[in-house]
Amino acid sequence: MTESESETESERTGTFLVTAADEESAVLKDVHSGQVHALSSNPGVSEDEAVRGTVAPDPPMNVSWQLVDVESRWTVSVERSTESPTTNSRDIAADNPDGELVREERAGTGEIHVLSVPDDMTEQAVDDILDDREGLLSRAARLDVNRVEIRSQPGVVAVRYMP
Repeated sequence: MTESESETESERTGTFLVTAADEESAVLKDVHSGQVHALSSNPGVSEDEAVRGTVAPDPPMNVSWQLVDVESRWTVSVERSTESPTTNSRDIAADNPDGELVREERAGTGEIHVLSVPDDMTEQAVDDILDDREGLLSRAARLDVNRVEIRSQPGVVAVRYMP
């Protein structure tokens, strides 16, 4: 059974990103399947948190959900760093044509995504990456990390998913 498969016909166990939350409710998105679960109450979660746990539908209509078990939860942050990409990231970018994305595992936990871009498009590429905040947070949750750091210099953008 994979992480996003059901344990029972109605319960779903997996890793979820909290995409919206207020005092009364929350919305969880399964980071593997993309399925969205609107919770009928908020069990204390907040936006930008990742939750590994189990949701179950509210009877009798089964249109809203409850978070019935939490194995772990953590906050994910996204930051634009003032530091330059590492030598390794610059070397990867130098070997690839503009527009090419290379994914590389980090030593330990996480990944580094290196994007080669035209020098004059670097800032726009960073802005576009930051505009996809939910995508960044979902990937971080899938990778079981709590920090996303974006480094750049003309022609190179490195997105680092780190513990």
